[in-house]
Amino acid sequence: MESNKIVNLMYEGDAFSKWLGIDIVKVKEGFCELKMTVREEMTNGFKIAHGGITYSLADSALAFASNSHGRKSVSIETSISHTKQCLVGDEITAKAIEKSISNKIAIYEITITNQKEETVALFKGTVYRTSKDWA
Repeated sequence: MESNKIVNLMYEGDAFSKWLGIDIVKVKEGFCELKMTVREEMTNGFKIAHGGITYSLADSALAFASNSHGRKSVSIETSISHTKQCLVGDEITAKAIEKSISNKIAIYEITITNQKEETVALFKGTVYRTSKDWA
């Protein structure tokens, strides 16, 4: 099954990514670019985006990129470093890039930037590649 079809199928059933307002910008095997805008209800007591917002955007990019090969894949380890605050109205973009892939494990780096192309977070994700296909 083609990468775009897989990601569109995943997105159809992904209520959380829809709630976040994620737009799919680009998908190809081992790569995904997503974009969203930070809303007021996504902020914490400091009036900046809750760390879970950039984490969730990156996690969705990881899911879409890792499944783009046609094999169902699930995350087994993730981590994030927040490097700059995000404010209401900021448009943030996540780019997931495949760094390593084998029969059972794949590793991705996701960079999240704002509308000024400043890095706001760095995310690393490892996925387990199941033997089940999307087709």
